[in-house]
Amino acid sequence: MKGESMILILLGAPGSGKGTQAGVISERYGIPHISTGDIFRKNIKEGTQLGRKAKEYIDKGLLVPDEVTNGIVESRILENDCGEGFILDGYPRTTDQAQVLETYLGKMGKSIDAVLNIDVPDEQVVERLSGRFMCRCGETYHTAYKKPEVEGICNKCGKELYQRDDDKPETVIERLREYYRKTAPIIDYYNGKGLLVRIDGTPMPDKVTELIEKFLEESGYGTRR
Repeated sequence: MKGESMILILLGAPGSGKGTQAGVISERYGIPHISTGDIFRKNIKEGTQLGRKAKEYIDKGLLVPDEVTNGIVESRILENDCGEGFILDGYPRTTDQAQVLETYLGKMGKSIDAVLNIDVPDEQVVERLSGRFMCRCGETYHTAYKKPEVEGICNKCGKELYQRDDDKPETVIERLREYYRKTAPIIDYYNGKGLLVRIDGTPMPDKVTELIEKFLEESGYGTRR
């Protein structure tokens, strides 16, 4: 094995599948999946002050300000379960955030092992997100890839499905614009540091997972569970 800890960043446009892949890697390698999006959604659901502030931006397809996001990530990576590494999904989104993260990790005596950029064409992103519907129990469906048995109803709990405000077509397009304005430059940033690895995100999720695991195995990481 390359080392006792593994710190990965997953990059990609909204709808690239980075959250799905982060969850699979987290389970197989026994390290936590840290999603700023999940943290924000949890706080929005609970109606916290952070949730209300984040919702104002998310509903418009905009990024939550750095001062809010940086503090959340710093607090999370200091928790005990991150001792053997972690996967960041949805952070950093800007070069400023990337530099702040390096400072946090440097204080901990750690560094990033790899940045996986899951690459998906814009038209596929719009199709994926605008066709996605959620259930409050946590299940996710899609009009093309994973249809419920009864239209509009969750297979698992029988409740009505809904579409997140940030998955509506007009918001998806704005999210992509925001991504290219603020997030895409960190691809060049990490490429310049020799950390960037391009992963083809167009195949089915299982195939994308195979591509990621192949890279990790070739890099000297063994499955930990």
